[in-house]
Amino acid sequence: MKVLLASQSPRRKALLTQLGYRFETVNIDVDESYPADLAPENIAEYISKQKAKAFDVAADEILITADTIVALKQKILLKPKNESEAFEMLKSLSAKSHQVYTAFTIKTQSSEISKTSKTEVEFSEMTDDEIVFYIKNYQPFDKAGSYGIQDWLGMAKIKNISGSFYSVMGFPVDLVYEELKKLNCLPNNFQNTIS
Repeated sequence: MKVLLASQSPRRKALLTQLGYRFETVNIDVDESYPADLAPENIAEYISKQKAKAFDVAADEILITADTIVALKQKILLKPKNESEAFEMLKSLSAKSHQVYTAFTIKTQSSEISKTSKTEVEFSEMTDDEIVFYIKNYQPFDKAGSYGIQDWLGMAKIKNISGSFYSVMGFPVDLVYEELKKLNCLPNNFQNTIS
């Protein structure tokens, strides 16, 4: 089976590669808006399903779509448009806990499954200088909530995490692997290694 990853995220690509899969990336252009009354824990899965719905899968293909949202007290923090928006987001996260929801959908011609991983993340206090330093040096404009757990801010300022580290990076690889395994889609050379 040919694995297709519908994401341009360098982090998702790296994680699926590290999981041992060869894949092609595909670009799916969909409207990522969602119903205003949708609860934060359901938004990422809704968008992931919309992406999957917009792509026709061939008989020998498995499509993976994904989406990540950050929620602070029911407020959704998307990707920042500029430095001032990134600053405001990070300032709001300072010394508080928030939730990261990453959903994925795996679609074949005969099946489709979606799951959401929830992770609670707590930041220690961040000074204005630390926030400015981070934005200037790490340019977190392609990240929901304006930060990457795997880079400087995650190392220096995340006080506690309850849930999946990789889900906060944007891809709950453990859940993805379990679902791919159910489809008999194992990492490349897996059989060669164990036989």
